[in-house]
Amino acid sequence: MSDSTKSLADQFLQAVQIMARLRSPGGCPWDLEQTHQSLKKYLIEEAYELLESIDNQDDAEIMEECGDVLLQVLFHARLAEEEHRFTIQDVLACLCDKLVSRHPHVFGDAKADTPQEVLIRWEKLKNKEKPHRTSVLDGIPPALPALMKAEKIQK
Repeated sequence: MSDSTKSLADQFLQAVQIMARLRSPGGCPWDLEQTHQSLKKYLIEEAYELLESIDNQDDAEIMEECGDVLLQVLFHARLAEEEHRFTIQDVLACLCDKLVSRHPHVFGDAKADTPQEVLIRWEKLKNKEKPHRTSVLDGIPPALPALMKAEKIQK
């Protein structure tokens, strides 16, 4: 079966299986020694490379960099699975639940006619889901670049 005839599910499963193989005995020595901590710099680097490819408006680059960001997600999920913490299925279920719950104007009977209304509702729903956040700084990553951090604090 060529890549162009594989279903989305088959391609995703293949990527998950490749990551598992890389982390298995006899897999890649570099991949085997990685941890969540050691991979942090690569996640940031890949995200910035994706941003650059978007700025360049180069679809081939965007596609490649999206794959590199997805690799980071698969890698972290694999590490967590090995530690019996969570799996890629858990990640996907969490994402799907979040997308549906934060879009009641699409999946429910709420109304939102403008992007601004959507953003206001998104923040309200997010705050409702995370009542433990009591400070304006809660949920703002300390490692966020200074200008992004300042903007988030101001909002």
